[in-house]
Amino acid sequence: MLVQFGGGILDARGSIGGQTASRNRFGNYFRARVTPVNPGTNRQDTVRSAVAQLAARWKSDLTQDHRDAWEVYAANIVRHNKLGGQIRLTGFNHFIRGNVPRVQSGEGIVDAGPVDLTIPGQDPSMACVVDEGGQAISVAFDNGLPWADQDDGVMLVYMSLPHNDSVNFIGGPYRYADKILGKNGDPPASPNPVACPFICAEGQQVKIRCTISEENGRLSDPFLHQSAVTA
Repeated sequence: MLVQFGGGILDARGSIGGQTASRNRFGNYFRARVTPVNPGTNRQDTVRSAVAQLAARWKSDLTQDHRDAWEVYAANIVRHNKLGGQIRLTGFNHFIRGNVPRVQSGEGIVDAGPVDLTIPGQDPSMACVVDEGGQAISVAFDNGLPWADQDDGVMLVYMSLPHNDSVNFIGGPYRYADKILGKNGDPPASPNPVACPFICAEGQQVKIRCTISEENGRLSDPFLHQSAVTA
């Protein structure tokens, strides 16, 4: 559990005992802790298997030079916890973070740590139109970004469960839909169609979540677009 102290407790996130601390737009709150049922779906098993595969690969297949390069990368990347405090992940954490989406999407694993010591930028131009008739997501994006001109660059597209149009906030979960592949010298066209992973109907609200994985294994932070389903 994370606690920020000041003139008392300023903020808290996480669980302790039977209580969970969190925050919404109205402020901080505590609620009874709930442990969700684990459905053990094939998609969950795929991701768990990817994490296990990569953990074993880090230990057995990567060279010490590979691991050292990931540690150097990790030392240069500042992340933030739920309270806004600065933290640094380990090289192992970044290796797993960068490669799980690649395994999930059928792309090759990147063993060597990146020499570009930054997180790839998001795509602020990303926008989506979701079509009921074709059950497809039309994803518009900036194909001038570096990933689009890389043979092993990829943008991964995820979609939330559809919600009624009265719902204003959609926080996930998100299901993997498909990927848009980069190509050196021939970037993918924008917009690009992606099949919906959920059945959706006109008027419903969905949120699309994308991340960029560059050829050197660096993964961007997610960027989102909420859209009403069209006929």
